Amino acid sequence: MVKLVIFDWDGTLFDSIDKICASMLQAGNLAKAPTRTKDDVKNIIGLSLERAVDVIWPELSINEHDTIIEHYKRIYVAADQTPPLAYPGVIKVLDKLQASNVKMAVATGKSRRGLERAMLLSKTNDYFVASRCADETLSKPNPLMLVQILTELNIRPEQAIMVGDTEYDLNMATNAGMKSIGVTYGAHKAERLKACQPHALINDFNQLSNILGL
Repeated sequence: MVKLVIFDWDGTLFDSIDKICASMLQAGNLAKAPTRTKDDVKNIIGLSLERAVDVIWPELSINEHDTIIEHYKRIYVAADQTPPLAYPGVIKVLDKLQASNVKMAVATGKSRRGLERAMLLSKTNDYFVASRCADETLSKPNPLMLVQILTELNIRPEQAIMVGDTEYDLNMATNAGMKSIGVTYGAHKAERLKACQPHALINDFNQLSNILGL
């Protein structure tokens, strides 16, 4: 049986995609950057903020990237003052995992401050025994944040599984020698996730219970 389930946050546990996209596009507008679309931003959800801005606006200078990042942080924090909306079934499945003594952790493109704010607002701190954020380690799909979590909890890669909504999550798991499960309701479409050869794809979080034998 799986001893540890590691979750991505945005687009996997909580529906924050629209908020991220709107904040990034507004930040770009304020910085007078070339126009981008919502799909351009959805493509980078899961990456560290610095890497995301570089992918969205590769033609801009470092100083211009820094300006967009500062605008984004201010705009997103202002919009992030209410509890995030969990996808259907998330809390129910987290309760089942906790009752089954399966450890849970988070590996996210959020900053540490952002994750702590989201956990506080959603009252989910007690579910997770470990977490890694993009400003503490290397950006996905580098496996370092997963390796660090596994090392901290003394769990082998084959005893853990990664659940995420982007190719960055699934490829990070592969790079760490872990299985993965892709959720198809988040930032990246099912076809893109399938190409990463996950252990399973789910379109409803409740399906995770059957896959994990809960």
